[in-house]
Order: sequence, then structure tokens, then C-alpha cells
Amino acid sequence: MRLSESLTSVAASANPGVAEQFRQHIDPAWVEEALRATGTATIRHRRLPAPRVAWLVIAMALFRNRPITEVADKLDLALPGRRGPTASSSAITQARVRLGEEPLEWLFGRTAQAWAYDSADRHRWRGLALYGVDGTTLRVPDSEENRTEFGVASGGHRGNSGYPLVRLVALMVLRSHLLATVRFGAYAKSEHAYATDLWSGVPDNSLTIVDRGFLAAGVLVPLHRDGANRHWLTRGKKNLRWRTVERLGRHDELVEMKVSSQARKHDPALPKTWIARAIRYQRKGYRPQVLLTSLLDPVAYPASEIVELYHERWELELGYDEIKTEMLEREETLRSRSPVAIRQEIWGVLIAYNLVRLEMEGVADEAHVEPTRISFVVALRLICDEWSWCAIASPGAIPRHLSELRASLQRFILPPRRTERSYPRAVKIKMSNYAKKRRPDQTTTNTGGPK
Repeated sequence: MRLSESLTSVAASANPGVAEQFRQHIDPAWVEEALRATGTATIRHRRLPAPRVAWLVIAMALFRNRPITEVADKLDLALPGRRGPTASSSAITQARVRLGEEPLEWLFGRTAQAWAYDSADRHRWRGLALYGVDGTTLRVPDSEENRTEFGVASGGHRGNSGYPLVRLVALMVLRSHLLATVRFGAYAKSEHAYATDLWSGVPDNSLTIVDRGFLAAGVLVPLHRDGANRHWLTRGKKNLRWRTVERLGRHDELVEMKVSSQARKHDPALPKTWIARAIRYQRKGYRPQVLLTSLLDPVAYPASEIVELYHERWELELGYDEIKTEMLEREETLRSRSPVAIRQEIWGVLIAYNLVRLEMEGVADEAHVEPTRISFVVALRLICDEWSWCAIASPGAIPRHLSELRASLQRFILPPRRTERSYPRAVKIKMSNYAKKRRPDQTTTNTGGPK
């Protein structure tokens, strides 16, 4: 049997319920292509063929509170064997090792290209696709191997972090939360370095909104310089200095900033100075702020609209919260143990998140609302329930059930976002059950007596 025929046969043998559900968005041919492109394809007959292991890694993110053996059993991903239908934990671990991380990384890139960029193209602002960039961290199980591979955060006199950390920086479509491209790895590598690695994935005719921590010539100049009509927008820092070049209007001006010698040494192509547009504004009850942007034309890009647009940057923070709080359920660490399995799991989490968000965008289109108006918590819960149901349902009933799923989601449309808060934010901290541990210099000094 030819390799392509074998792969097709394996894909076709998948449980019809699960396969049909995945085929709604992920073409099985993409999985086969991912295996071929990364050299992972095999014609050997196994209980857990590579395509099914790929589905399993994605499903792990959706069923975070269940053991991986139960996930495989629930979705009927293992082929029948002499010892019954259930695959053992060791068999699943070995299957994941054989699969590796590359097929999932390839599959994420392929699906993101098909989903995220199309989504950004449909939600433009003044002809520009809107993206956001920011970083976050993920805790992984504590082991010497993971500490060596990913590193830990230094806490100064308090010691290092309890768990190794993976640093992750993502390019997200702000108006649908779909992830377009992602870079992650060692914690010691800076967010600036990961961000510049993302710029090749930023399309032309776009605007990328970034946190002010990314305000550096070495980060933002290449984004604007190395593309056609690629722009950036961020908030200024308090200690930033510039020279006014031209006043464009009230609280609106072109400014010139110096590029540090250190930045130019790292990237000789950087100029000695760079031009940006500075827009001053103040929201009621807040301190005055300054926005900096490469959108220099005040007519094509009005200052008032830019001010309102900047606050969509928080959509990226909400997206990270959806992944870490809702999908990963605030667990201490990811469930995988080794560095390769951890990277594989992260790619699976990112694909699963995009799958949920893609379904939510389809619901939003049918309901004629913005994708951010659909409840992620409800969508995740219903999709997990439906995927479990599809594993035991007859193929003929699945299309009707998927239509009912979208109808259910439409009942959970969120109200429009509040543009002004009525009450100030407050942080509520749970009181500790243990006595406060004081530093040695705060304890009572021994004044004498028998020892």
C-alpha cells in the first residue's frame, strides 16, 4: 500500500462522530500533510496512529480536567486491540513521543493561516487589519530537565520561582481573538526578541497594537520598515524624551526620538532617529496619557479614533485569560512532563483555542454581533459536551446537532462592552490560613538567658 493511501485509510477509519466534528474546521488532509512535512508519517499499523494522536493532543486542551487515557477512551481514538478498546497511559505516552512537536506546530501554522488572517481581513479599521502583540508565561512541571530547557524567574532575595516558566508571545486578531502566529520558549529570552520573530507573520496593510513595554526602536522600526503599510500603536512611557517636529492639531504632533547606540549596534540598519506621532489624551478619572504611533496622517487616521482604538489592546489580555483561566483551569502547571511533550501540548492548546474561537466567530456572524460578544466560557463548555456526544452518535445525526449547538450559543450573547467603568477596580485577596512569616530582622532578639 502506498504511503498516501495508508494515511487516507487511517484518517477514514477514525470514529465518524469525532472525525466529522473535527472536519468542520480542520481538514484531515492538513493533518496528513503535517505528518509528511515533518517526517512523522508511517505506514506501520498501530493502535494509536499518528493522525489520531494529533487529535488527542488537541482534545487534551479541551478536556483539561480529565486524564489523558479517559480523553482517548471517551473520543474512541484508539483502534481495537487484544486487550480491549482502552489504550494504556504508557501506550499514549509512547505515541506522543513518536509524534513529536513538529506536526502540531505545522498544523497550528496551517490552521492559523486559514482562519486568523481571513478573520482579520473581515474586521478592518480604516483599511487596516487589527492585531495585538503581548507576552505571557506558562508554568511547567518542576524537573531538572525543564529548568535547564526553559529556566526560572529570579525573585531576588525571595529566591527563584517554584516552577520553570515558558515565555510566550502571540500575534492575535483583536476583534475575534484568533491567534495568527506564536513564538515561545526559554524564559530568559526577552519578549522583545520573541516579538521581532513574529514580524514576518504580520501582513501588509495592518496595524499592530502593542504594550508600552515593546516601545523600542529595535522592535517597532523593523515592523514598520520591513513591510508595506504596516503600522504600530502603543502607549508612551513617562521617561520618554523627544523633539517636536510638527504640530498636527491640539494634543497631536509629530515627534523625533533618538535611537540608542546600543540598539544601532545590535541592528546597524536602524536610523539615528525615528519619527512617530504623539497624541495626548485624558479619560475622565484617569491620568493624562500619550499614545505613539506610526500612523502619521491626521486626516486618514483621526486622533480621536486612534484613542478609542488603542483600548482594544486589552482584548489580547482577555484572550490570555481565556486560555489560562478557562481552558487550562488555573492549574499549577501544564500536564506534560518533558520539554518536547510540553511544546507539543502548547501547540495543541493553541489549536484548540482557535477552534473554539472560530466556532464563536461563526455564531457571531449568524447573530450579527461582534465575535467578542459571545461568551467564551459557555462556548467552551458546550463544544466539549458536543464533541463528547459526537463520539457516540450516529453520523447522520451530527449535522443537525451542530446546528443546534450554534443555536444554543446564540442564547449566550454578552451585552456590549462598557466604555466607562462606574466603579474603580479593586483587588480582593484571600486571607492566608497561616501565620505571617517574618524576616529574621523583624523577629524578637534574644536578650540572654540559658541556651
